Amino acid sequence: MGTSHILAIDDDPAMRDLVAGYLAKNDLQVTAVATGAEMAQALAERVIDLVVLDLRLAGEDGMQLARRLREQSTVPIIIVTGKNDEADRVMGLELGADDYVTKPFSPRELLARIRTVLRRYQLARELMPQKTNRQRGYRFVGWELNVGSRRLTSPEGQRIELSLGEFNLLHAFCAAPQRVLSRDQLLDLSRLNGAEVYDRSVDVQILRLRRKIEPDPGCPQYIRTERGAGYVFSVAVQSIH
Repeated sequence: MGTSHILAIDDDPAMRDLVAGYLAKNDLQVTAVATGAEMAQALAERVIDLVVLDLRLAGEDGMQLARRLREQSTVPIIIVTGKNDEADRVMGLELGADDYVTKPFSPRELLARIRTVLRRYQLARELMPQKTNRQRGYRFVGWELNVGSRRLTSPEGQRIELSLGEFNLLHAFCAAPQRVLSRDQLLDLSRLNGAEVYDRSVDVQILRLRRKIEPDPGCPQYIRTERGAGYVFSVAVQSIH
């Protein structure tokens, strides 16, 4: 984590100094800015590993900044909200933020959340193929998933329509077969591939996937639930280069 670069956006100079100083003392590189324009400039000029965004910026719509950031980038986001801003927290998470802290918060808590999110994303990057070495597709038990065209073909040669969320989850499973993946890991893996999948919909998306690919969706053999841990894609997967 020592080389991770954190971008913090807060219009309170004292809070910026507090956060930047504490994170820097804990081996993180920090850029602290006050506005959305400065945030955009920092993202354009530097390689940022995680963004800490205060939603309550003076004269700016922090939620809109979060939305734009998620549309343009897969960078992890931790949102900062007021103690009683439950609606903002929910909306921010649904927009694709990875975690949140509420003011007032301790720098130690923020550091812990940053490290947790960075670890999740690091695992996701290790599991997913690099863009320079990305597979064209995958084969499993007669099925074929074409990554470029997002086309799923059944063993009988029939094309099966997938929603964007279903495709991204199946892609994530194919990239990390026979490994238990938590909901958080599935979210991170999917997001690296441009998904719009949120925590509350993972179970629904998996249910729909099972209906499309399992011989018996009521007794799944391919996407198995590991109680208390997550899901595992339990079939052998062959990469197509």
